[in-house]
Amino acid sequence: MSRLIVISNRVTAASAKGGAQGGLAVALTAALRESGGIWFGWSGEQTDQFTGHINFTRSHGVTTATIDLEEQDIEEYYNGYANRTLWPLFHYRIDLAEYERDFAHGYQRTNEWFAETVYPLIEPDDMVWVQDYHMFPLGQELRRRGLKNRIGFFLHIPWPPRRLLTTLPEARTLVESLLAYDVVGFHTREWLLSFCDYAREDLGGVIDENDVLTVGTRKVRLLACPIGIDAEEFAALAASPVAQATHDRVHRSAVGRALIVGVDRLDYSKGLEERFLGYERFLLENPAERKEVVLLQIAPPSRADVESYQRIRNTLEGLAGRINGAHAGLDWVPIRYVNQGYPRDALAGVYRASRIGLVTPLRDGMNLVAKEYVAAQDPADPGVLILSRFAGAADQMPEALLVNPHSAEEIADAIGRALAMPLDERQRRWQALMEGVTREDVIWWRKRFTDALAAVAADPPATASAEP
Repeated sequence: MSRLIVISNRVTAASAKGGAQGGLAVALTAALRESGGIWFGWSGEQTDQFTGHINFTRSHGVTTATIDLEEQDIEEYYNGYANRTLWPLFHYRIDLAEYERDFAHGYQRTNEWFAETVYPLIEPDDMVWVQDYHMFPLGQELRRRGLKNRIGFFLHIPWPPRRLLTTLPEARTLVESLLAYDVVGFHTREWLLSFCDYAREDLGGVIDENDVLTVGTRKVRLLACPIGIDAEEFAALAASPVAQATHDRVHRSAVGRALIVGVDRLDYSKGLEERFLGYERFLLENPAERKEVVLLQIAPPSRADVESYQRIRNTLEGLAGRINGAHAGLDWVPIRYVNQGYPRDALAGVYRASRIGLVTPLRDGMNLVAKEYVAAQDPADPGVLILSRFAGAADQMPEALLVNPHSAEEIADAIGRALAMPLDERQRRWQALMEGVTREDVIWWRKRFTDALAAVAADPPATASAEP
């Protein structure tokens, strides 16, 4: 069996005691345990001078190989192009996207260094799987160094509509670099079709009935392949001693009130401001019920060096303070707003104690919190998932209460409906959701993608490494 070489921006072998963030870390750890191989990427650490030195470790059954980056690389490649240019643009926030040549140059340079460093680690029969928007050009750089292995790429965020993508000065170069891959995967068919639209209109590409894109002599298989979680493992976590202790602690703290939970990185794409306003709308429209509920919002900070993330934190702190000041009583505070992460087993206990899981991103490639919430529920008395119709997970989870996260009215109405939902309906919806989460889990995702990659011919044509 061929080894699997996974390449991503950050490398974190996850465990049951891992942090609350990082659904991708959990998924890739499970995939590598299943398939073997190496996980390569940035260590998250800074060095005074890039040397190409690789740090090898083995943790939780996964071999990792990491490199440190210089301060300039971190600023231009990661904080700059990845998180101040690509992330907002691909989440439809062109008002926040910053287009700086230094960012683009640093992004390209760092990907060249990644390619130069990982290339000697790849054996002839290995399959290479590159992850996410930090590394669009990596496959092309590996081809330029002579790599003939099968290489796949998976995008974990949305692919924007063509009219938005064309605002990126390097849009054509970026899309052409993806032609170096044999398989390019997306979470949903919507993101896949958006990519096809650009490839067809701007590159003259042709897409056949099997979703094979042809541009010139190069063929790339496009795949809609939604990521999952290890549902059985997460359900077991919800029954663990730590989860039970957390469940009991949270349940007692609610003092008989229905708990609504949100768990998100502190990010403008997650719709937290709109969520708070929707919850406040519920409080205003339901005065008899408002003291019977409490919203626990867990929002660990991220990307603190990026100004737009500093702004969203300040906005949410002000909004939570205003809502609590306007509505709280001597014995009740409507919002508990927590800026820290928790281990996965503790989170499982929080999910299980919550009557409602509120997952309302404005735009999200998938959203694994929705799936974790379902997996953690008590089958005899499950909670209700309220889910944004603009999350990739919505395609797989129609039994959730789907809402427009921009509408405070829809969020408020869904909260009211969830609180009033009878037990038999909650059980019926949960059963259908759990069957889907279990059937299309992380192993299904990995196998669907790697099977597609294994099916393509090796030794791609020279056009894949042509200069843009």
